[in-house]
Amino acid sequence: MFEQLSDKLRDTFKTLSGKGRLTEENIADAMREVRIALLEADVSLEVTRDFVAKVRERALGQEVLGSLSPGQAVIKVVQDALVELMGKANDGLDLSARPPAVILVAGLQGAGKTTTVGKLAQLLKTREKKSVLVTSADIYRPAAIKQLETVAASVGAEFFPSNADQSPVAIAQGAVEQGRKSSCDVVIVDTAGRLHVDGELMREVQQIHGAINPVETLFVVDSMTGQDAVNSARAFDEALSLTGVILTKTDGDARGGAALSIRQVTGKPIKFLGTGEAMDALEPFHPDRVASRILGMGDVLSLVEEVERKVDKQKAEKLAKKFAKGKEFDLEDFKDQMLQMQNMGGIASMMDKLPGMDKLPQNAMDKLGDKQTNQTIAIINSMTPHERRYPAVMRGARKKRIAAGSGTQVQDVNRLLKQFMQMQKMMKRMKKKGGMRGLMQQMKGQGGMPGMPS
Repeated sequence: MFEQLSDKLRDTFKTLSGKGRLTEENIADAMREVRIALLEADVSLEVTRDFVAKVRERALGQEVLGSLSPGQAVIKVVQDALVELMGKANDGLDLSARPPAVILVAGLQGAGKTTTVGKLAQLLKTREKKSVLVTSADIYRPAAIKQLETVAASVGAEFFPSNADQSPVAIAQGAVEQGRKSSCDVVIVDTAGRLHVDGELMREVQQIHGAINPVETLFVVDSMTGQDAVNSARAFDEALSLTGVILTKTDGDARGGAALSIRQVTGKPIKFLGTGEAMDALEPFHPDRVASRILGMGDVLSLVEEVERKVDKQKAEKLAKKFAKGKEFDLEDFKDQMLQMQNMGGIASMMDKLPGMDKLPQNAMDKLGDKQTNQTIAIINSMTPHERRYPAVMRGARKKRIAAGSGTQVQDVNRLLKQFMQMQKMMKRMKKKGGMRGLMQQMKGQGGMPGMPS
């Protein structure tokens, strides 16, 4: 997300950073480029005008013009303005109500609403340790109820059954009552979507809202629809008084205009981002972290949280004990690390959060992609246990056999062995720095991943 905007802003600030001092003319030129970048990212004209005006005013202040590094000072001004635009801080769910806390989920058809209900249930169960019941009040879309039942089973949430002969209001009321009887912490009600905003849809969802009085009313919208997303969010807010927005499909949105416009236009916070198809691909929206990623500064804090949440603790402890006994990191360990990265959304997702990754040339990015990870795993799977433990034994004949078994070339095997040697050095460094947490702290200080190409 935001790749297009990040590239444009990076080029603009690169020009500014090369100047020893800034003039009003320099800043005017830069603001013109920022304005174009925002509009091309599908940020609304109204929001773009306000944003550029604020940044220009602050950039012309003595704090920037009198700075010893004015280019960096302008970047800081833009970062602060982005954070302010998107809401300053993460606005979490209000679950403090007497149980069950009721969450109403609304949105247009095709936005990924039902899947998002499942993702939200999983997030509440795993991160907040809440018991969750879900139900579908969508009596119009074929198989909508069955879809949510399947999704609920996959994330371990309780499901309140419904059918097309019931009224949506009765379904919602029944689910809340069931949630109360079974002492659930949270009840999530999925509502029907339409292809566009219409009076019938609004009346129905208003009736459900009035009947169950939810503590959270969330609007799910496809980020790739850009300004249409903003306009539909505004229409739903006028009907329901939303408490927040969930942006879906952000992994396929290179522009990010909806994320930058919604808070300013509707006054409602973005609470979560849908970042992929997996049930755990829902992340709290942190404006400060997103602003850092837009400006190429990475988001190490989110990466650290993800590592702590998704890394297999038993395997990590096993590896630590292995190191403590003086044993070396081997190719089986290397494969485990690749699989762990896949579990965290793949290398591409991790790299997006690392500072300095935007400076890598495209050919280096391609070599570090998820396709390369899958190839690496295939090559290691073609090795014998002895070869994985003792890579030094691999010579010509063995490499040919491994390449043939994994559907690759000998040069691919050689490339893997070279990468493995680099990883082995990094793991030794991690041991000295105090494990993964220590490595992350080192990355914060150095502005990137140790040993990565630059």
